Amino acid sequence: MRRILFDSPISRAGYLYATCVGALWGSLWSTGRVERRNGLIVFSGMPAWTFGRGGSCVGGCYLTNRNVSADVLEHEAVHKRQWQRYGMVFPLLYLVAGRNPLRNRFEIQAGLQKGGYVN
Repeated sequence: MRRILFDSPISRAGYLYATCVGALWGSLWSTGRVERRNGLIVFSGMPAWTFGRGGSCVGGCYLTNRNVSADVLEHEAVHKRQWQRYGMVFPLLYLVAGRNPLRNRFEIQAGLQKGGYVN
């Protein structure tokens, strides 16, 4: 079952769908620069209510107000890879992993320090 769902054409299709959703959402609400950085489409100038925490990775898109440091983008690039691996199952897996970033395995894998969760 894992071979079918993870790192598969099905997960890649889910990643591409999520990227389209992220790009549409970013295009609707971004008032800042839209640029490609670290393999991500970065939408800045987003209103705070349009993303979670300091920013959200949706597929290959990173949605934020202005949280675009090199460390944060490196952290978000790992989330992009997680989207590619898990596809549309990723949001469910992330939810099950918990809202506390210090215990969430996906945040730990992406790097708590680079994500700004610890010093």
